[in-house]
Amino acid sequence: MPDLHLGLAGVGRIGAMHARNLATTPGVGRVTLTDVDVARAHDVAAGLRGATGTTADVDVAADVDALLAAGVEGLVVATGTAQHPDLIRAGVRAGIPVLSEKPVAPDVALSLPVLDFVAAHDGVVRIGHQRRHDAGHLEAKRAHDAGELGWLHAVRAVTCDAAPPPVSFLATSGGLFRDCSVHDFDTVRWITGREVVEVYARGSNNGDPAIGEVGDVDTALAVCTLDDGTLAVVTASRYNGAGHDVRLELQGSAGSLVVGLDERSALRSAEPGVSFPTGTPHATFAERFADAYRAEVAAFADLVRGVEGELCRPEDAVAASRVADAAQESLVTGVPVRVGT
Repeated sequence: MPDLHLGLAGVGRIGAMHARNLATTPGVGRVTLTDVDVARAHDVAAGLRGATGTTADVDVAADVDALLAAGVEGLVVATGTAQHPDLIRAGVRAGIPVLSEKPVAPDVALSLPVLDFVAAHDGVVRIGHQRRHDAGHLEAKRAHDAGELGWLHAVRAVTCDAAPPPVSFLATSGGLFRDCSVHDFDTVRWITGREVVEVYARGSNNGDPAIGEVGDVDTALAVCTLDDGTLAVVTASRYNGAGHDVRLELQGSAGSLVVGLDERSALRSAEPGVSFPTGTPHATFAERFADAYRAEVAAFADLVRGVEGELCRPEDAVAASRVADAAQESLVTGVPVRVGT
């Protein structure tokens, strides 16, 4: 089978990581990059050419139209959120599969026309929720689906950054639940196979006052009720000095399972004589999920070849965003909010 020619729009922090992963994915023979800052795209391409592990030819297109005209067989979108809808549509019009970073669009209302467009054109679109490719999360799903945990009585999901991103980013991120916890909401739905029907959220600001001034919180908690009555608690913080911490606990009638508990966990035991964990905690999400991001790109390459995997469908991404919207509304109003459909 001939090597694939894949395109990437956007080479910022996440885009540059995707570029490296694309250029080192077996079976990908050519990667074409583009960015509104063409000089940055050339810099990223130059850094990849001849780098250890690079197996694909890497070139640059002046813009998205030129990238599509170059004959790419699949498009990865890693631009700012506002550009996602147009780029998804462009890829679908070109008749090629698209993998877009989350979310589909800045809000659910803007996402729905994109879903309609994809459906009307029989488009193949997937959304980047990389935890679906993380080994621990995959094992948790396998164990749950196999019935090894019995019925779930509680789910706990944690996502904590070691330090907050720039306030300028937070001012346009949509809030902690939409920016950060949406990954947990997707994971809860994906692993349990249940829908979140109600959310009650609270938040606090004990760090940089500027975060509150732009309308965000630095720490938040959401109690989610699933459609079978199971409770899931989702917590997030921008100030976890111990390191980047992502964990998922599934507690069932027959057993319990924890994702993210290993030698690099960002916590320590208070019990005497317990030294676990002894490793250095992850500093960032990119480090924590490096293998998952590589697996996600490889799964997209398989999708371009017609092989389906665990990639998140746009309908599921929007469903997670609905939960995030409800959590944000509850945070503002102080009352439980039903999740819209």
